[in-house]
Amino acid sequence: MKAGTFRNTQWDPILIISQIVSVQFCVYFTLGLLILTASLLSGDTYRLDNVFEYHEIHISDLKGRLIICAFVTNSFLASLFLWCIIRRAKLCLDFSCTFHFFHLLICWYYNSSFPSNISWWLVNAITITIMCIGGEFLCLKSELKEIPVGYSALNQKSDV
Repeated sequence: MKAGTFRNTQWDPILIISQIVSVQFCVYFTLGLLILTASLLSGDTYRLDNVFEYHEIHISDLKGRLIICAFVTNSFLASLFLWCIIRRAKLCLDFSCTFHFFHLLICWYYNSSFPSNISWWLVNAITITIMCIGGEFLCLKSELKEIPVGYSALNQKSDV
């Protein structure tokens, strides 16, 4: 870290990997809960297919629409996870793309074929956009907080 800089800019692979794993876990955990709720509302059984089977994402019936709503709602929650775990606006795009890249790989492996459903691609494009922009918004809001300066601020600790 150079003298006079605000943040540590050294490359820390252990931190990056732990952040990736943390984001993946949190997003899949909440997605699982939301899809469980969607399955209960639609009267369907809860299966892992609802998360990773790309044919499950469609608008032809209630179950498919509720799964789409679960993915979109989860992207807002994922923005919160980016804000809590990553805390840097300029890294939100990286971590959003990383999550969705791993999701693509997992879906590809789970289905034994590359996702070819247009609704799967549209939902993922929408969720990556919401996740990234929402995370950037929240992180920028924190990063741009006013730093107290003055005599009264000298006696108080600042949460920077």
